[in-house]
Amino acid sequence: MKILSIQSAVAYGHVGNSAAVFPLQRIGVEVLPVYTVNFSNHTGYGAWRGPLIAPDDVAAVIEGIGDRGVFGEIDVILSGYQGGEGIADVILDAVAQVKQANPAAVYACDPVMGNAKSGCFVAPAIPVLLREKVVPAADIITPNQFELGFLTGTEPSDLASTLESADRARAMGPRTVLVTSVERPDRPEGTIEMLAVTDDGAWIVRTPHIPMKANGSGDVTAALFTAHLTSTGNAADALARTTSSVFDLLQNTFDSGERELRLIESQEAYAHPRMQFSVEQVR
Repeated sequence: MKILSIQSAVAYGHVGNSAAVFPLQRIGVEVLPVYTVNFSNHTGYGAWRGPLIAPDDVAAVIEGIGDRGVFGEIDVILSGYQGGEGIADVILDAVAQVKQANPAAVYACDPVMGNAKSGCFVAPAIPVLLREKVVPAADIITPNQFELGFLTGTEPSDLASTLESADRARAMGPRTVLVTSVERPDRPEGTIEMLAVTDDGAWIVRTPHIPMKANGSGDVTAALFTAHLTSTGNAADALARTTSSVFDLLQNTFDSGERELRLIESQEAYAHPRMQFSVEQVR
């Protein structure tokens, strides 16, 4: 499998492509990383150095990949945090080119815009751009519960409303919706869930909630779920594998006391997930 991953990159720590590429490689995926920013560290520190890469420069890198005649070999286009408004058009153009060369290719979009605790943390134009232009072109989206609500103009909370919101998102274009950070009011205390919804059904998985802010964990989740789903076509299995891997990554990070993901140290969790959490079909 080959994945063209158009995301941010940092030198220190693990977010964007700096979070997604290694886990994908560890499960045997060939990744073509294209950077939208090249920062010293993620912006959560409040200070960083390095360039936001101009859309024309991002497009030039993608054009150069096309010059090698490999668009037909790409199975997935993956995108995450979009630093500026112009990147969306570059991504959508890349999606169109790859799908022209390989009609079976899929576009997986992680519509990064914020979370329930912090609200939106991207430029004001980005959420609207994602909702109106980018998400409708995607085959797979991986929003958290907060982002799903913005995309669909709803307030998902319990299982029924979250499923309804996921169906509204699917009506926009994507056939698969992975909802991360699902926090149902009736869930057991100290737990958190993920929900996958496809044409074939819906599945939910519950894990203990690890009390830490883990920048980059969503990028790992989107990458692994997309790769597993594309490889097998089995959403329940992709959900189980991804949940196992990401939980162990987060637990290892929490146990270390470090702020940045223990991405390299947790590599066995990607290659050989323990499959310690049961997935329940809810539709």
